[in-house]
Amino acid sequence: MKRRSGFGWLELVIGIALLALGVLAFAKPDLALTGMVFAYGIAAVVMGVADIILYIEVERYTGFGPILSLISGVLSVMSGVMLVVYPGTGKLILTILFPLWFIAHCISRLTHLGHIRFVAGNGIYCFILIVNIIGLALGILMIFNPFFTLATIRCFAAIYLILLGIDSVVMAFSRMGKRW
Repeated sequence: MKRRSGFGWLELVIGIALLALGVLAFAKPDLALTGMVFAYGIAAVVMGVADIILYIEVERYTGFGPILSLISGVLSVMSGVMLVVYPGTGKLILTILFPLWFIAHCISRLTHLGHIRFVAGNGIYCFILIVNIIGLALGILMIFNPFFTLATIRCFAAIYLILLGIDSVVMAFSRMGKRW
């Protein structure tokens, strides 16, 4: 029987990619919105695939959480593919898809908090809870004010992508157990 590593390599790669994308958005503020749409499309596809894999890994559990991971994953992949294939249209639609992606991803993470607390402990649990509640609030704010989304997406997305990257890196290490 093949023994699996307790380390979350996929989460670590996603975390590093999101951190790099967030730092790039801060470092190159003059970066064209089209380039950002393309980069966010790739990030959405990668995160969607990770959510689908999470669903596959936890499908033996019953309840609401695993289904939300699948829905979040499918929405993320669909949104990401659309952004990559149609970046011009993506600029306009980004004002709706980006907040929906934030909200779907945050809900998906929040549904796994019980498992996270059990595996990683209270400190990581609180960090992930706070990051995802902030993401929900900001996602809702963006839905109700699309001009806010267009005007501040670069800075706002950079900060949140960095937080998502930290969240994914923390999740990768938390799979090793309570060694913190």
